[in-house]
Amino acid sequence: MSTDDMPRTLVVIAHPDPGSLTHHVSQRLGAALRPGAVEVADLHREGFDPRFTPADRRAYHEGGGHPPDVLREQRRLDRATDLVLVFPVYWWSVPALLKGWIDRVFVSGWAFEYSAPAGVQPKLQRLTTHLLPVAGADAGAYERHGYGTALRTQLTHGLVDYVGSRRGVTAFVHDSEQPSTEATEATVDRAVRTVAAAVRVPASRP
Repeated sequence: MSTDDMPRTLVVIAHPDPGSLTHHVSQRLGAALRPGAVEVADLHREGFDPRFTPADRRAYHEGGGHPPDVLREQRRLDRATDLVLVFPVYWWSVPALLKGWIDRVFVSGWAFEYSAPAGVQPKLQRLTTHLLPVAGADAGAYERHGYGTALRTQLTHGLVDYVGSRRGVTAFVHDSEQPSTEATEATVDRAVRTVAAAVRVPASRP
């Protein structure tokens, strides 16, 4: 992990279209975070394979020997103080590409360890994780149906807490398909400013 005092942010994008709102949001976020150190992982452009392979399975059982693409992503995370996941919401969850990245990268022995006597031992306490979901529905629909709670449960509790990462902010871009570009841009601006401020002012970071 980076040892300097300045935050180093890894922005992970999971969308196949470089002209998408998801990419626009990530570009706005990168600009808002600079001149701080920012690294972007565009999973689709880089050709990350989300499939959990026989090699991943062997590494899980043998406790090492992870595939090179997994090791590369872990090194990126080791350099970061902050992780921001920028993704469109598909069926109230993350895209398969991002889910596969999580499945393959956040593995036992690196993200956490487990033993019968001690139970789960998280290993990513050095990292703060922020979520920037791009959602088609409005905030009211998410509140009424519990979609936001479900997404936070999957990611904040199921991933962030499990590996010991500090909880950052969750900033939704709701109503992403509304006809007014001005309204969409205002929503994007609020979400980007929320995440950028949290990275710059890490109140919980030792």
